[in-house]
Amino acid sequence: MGCEPPRRLERALGEMYGDAAAADWLAGLPGLTERALAAGDGLTAERVAAPGGRSSLVVLVRRADGTPAALKIAPPAARPDLERAALEHWNGWGAVRTLDASEAGASGPGASGPGTSEPGADDAAGGLLLERLHHEVSLRSLPEAKALLEAAGTVRRLWVEPPAGHGFETVAERTARQSTGMRAAAEADPELAPLVEAALAARAELVEGASELLLLHGNFRQSKVLSGERAPWLTVGPEPLVGERAYDLARLVRDRAEDLIAASGGPVTARRRVKKLAESLEVDQARLHGWTLFRAVESGTRALVEGRRQMGEVNLEFAGWL
Repeated sequence: MGCEPPRRLERALGEMYGDAAAADWLAGLPGLTERALAAGDGLTAERVAAPGGRSSLVVLVRRADGTPAALKIAPPAARPDLERAALEHWNGWGAVRTLDASEAGASGPGASGPGTSEPGADDAAGGLLLERLHHEVSLRSLPEAKALLEAAGTVRRLWVEPPAGHGFETVAERTARQSTGMRAAAEADPELAPLVEAALAARAELVEGASELLLLHGNFRQSKVLSGERAPWLTVGPEPLVGERAYDLARLVRDRAEDLIAASGGPVTARRRVKKLAESLEVDQARLHGWTLFRAVESGTRALVEGRRQMGEVNLEFAGWL
């Protein structure tokens, strides 16, 4: 089986890491995949999931006993080791389940690429064997009201105490890193300064008053919740960290933002969504509002820097409503 990466993945890696670094990792991808398959003890590849995600290659496979599974190959910068740790801690509760397989096959020649200079990246194994879900059916296939209801029921299962001795960064640490990029974007384009300043001010106040320290998904939204056999809906693709629930919920608030912008009542709907989600999940509404503002501005400025102008403008317009 060929393991040609989907074009969507190639473009996304180039945007995130630069074309040269992305090309280096993609060049080694066939070898990474071969080693991961060999380490899986009898795995047989069927096909690459397409269009796939923006950060990893997913190969649909079968185990030696015929059980369907999915093999996820990610660059070290995506920290698949932390994804594995979070998924194993959840142990299938609200999230895709990891399957027994060796982590070998991701290191050695060909494993270098985007982000290998980051701390811990050399130890990030890239082969993650998961139960197979229906990758083509996410919550985005449902009407918006139903999708938000199911999403709320799913994400609340993930908010548990983190494992002892975990290596996850905190919300304060992640958002401090992100703040650097936001400031740089505002310096490059002064028109962004008012939104960036408002977002950074909100962050400072939120970090100062934070009290929860729970395991969070980190990138929870409707497209990260897929249909499954073991449960109707299961979460995939965490970028785990620890902190308060309002941070995790903030990305969900702006789901389908492009649809809201196209509608006449978008600003009202956005603010109503903050209120509804806060009430349904017993999260402080003001804190959810603040984290939604910060995360929308951060995503918008980052998208602009990566050359995804339309997505950047959508996120920044949404942030302006808040």
